[in-house]
Amino acid sequence: MSDSARANKLADRIKVVVAQTLERRVKDPRLGFVTVTDARVTGDLQHATVYYTVLGDAHQRADTAAALASAKGMLRSEVGKQIGVRLTPTLQFVADEVEENAHAIEELLRTARHHDERLAAQAATARYAGDADPYRHHDDEPDEPHQHHHPGRAGYEPTSDPDTTRTTS
Repeated sequence: MSDSARANKLADRIKVVVAQTLERRVKDPRLGFVTVTDARVTGDLQHATVYYTVLGDAHQRADTAAALASAKGMLRSEVGKQIGVRLTPTLQFVADEVEENAHAIEELLRTARHHDERLAAQAATARYAGDADPYRHHDDEPDEPHQHHHPGRAGYEPTSDPDTTRTTS
């Protein structure tokens, strides 16, 4: 098994063990409604980072962070008992910002949709300032025939001065 596959498998197991232990054994009243969202283990399997979210306000998130910090030793020993590796990785708890970021992105998308709807309403009543198609096409025929004065055609007469030409009408 490759090192990264082993680290991923160990991280998944740590995530489950920590979540179950928080639910069943940690009785700290500061611990709020916490969800373990992810765990990552370094390639040498010595350090694990456990990501979590807390349902509640900033005060409840701070209380939960303090409860996790005080329960870190007990959680590490429980991880060591249940995962069966020679050296139990150290645990670091990090508040997962995914939920807050998702709310911020959702708000930005809502604002963008509102602006798009407003622009679509303006575009529905908008008119072109000039012709709908201001560009002439090759197959367009002019309304009145024009007489063009080109070298080699009737009405064109060269002069002795190369910078000027004379037309006859």
